[in-house]
Amino acid sequence: MTSLFSIPRFALWFFASALLFAAPAAFALEAGQLAPDFKLKGNAEIITLSGLRGQFVYVDFWASWCAPCRLSFPWMSVLQNKFRDKGLVVVAINLDESNEPTREFLGKFPPGFKVAYDPQAVTPKAYEVLGMPTSFLIGKDGKVIFRHSGFKNADRAELEARIATAMAAP
Repeated sequence: MTSLFSIPRFALWFFASALLFAAPAAFALEAGQLAPDFKLKGNAEIITLSGLRGQFVYVDFWASWCAPCRLSFPWMSVLQNKFRDKGLVVVAINLDESNEPTREFLGKFPPGFKVAYDPQAVTPKAYEVLGMPTSFLIGKDGKVIFRHSGFKNADRAELEARIATAMAAP
C-alpha cells in the first residue's frame, strides 16, 4: 500500500493544481441561469443586455489576438443575417485593452452585427469566461440557453442547429 508521503511531491503538486484549475469550470455560468446584464460602449450606441430583452442574443467574447475569432467573425455575420428576422441579435464583446489591434482586426473581418467594448474585462468575469472565444445564447427571458467555448468551422452546423431549436421552442 502506498502512503501519501511516498507519492512524489511533483505528483501531489500536479494533482492539487488540477483540482484548483478545474474548480472554476464547475462554477461557470450555466443554462437556466439569468445572464448578467452589461452596459458597454458600442460603435454607434450603448449596448445593454437588458435593452435586448425579448430577443434571442448570441453573446460572443473575443479579442484581436484570438486565432479562432478569425473564423467565428465571418460566421457570426452569416448567423446574424440568417436569424435576424426570427429575433436573433449577435453581440460580440471585445476585450482588447488597446484600440489599434481591434481596429485592425475589424478592418480585416468586418462585422455584420453589434460590437461592444470592455477593455477592463468586467463582463467576462461576470460570465465566468475562461478562454476565447466563448459564446452564450441568451433567451428572450434573459436566461442562458447554452454556452460554447472555442470555435472551429466544424462547430457551425451544430451551433446553428442549437440556435434554431432554441428559437423554435415555445
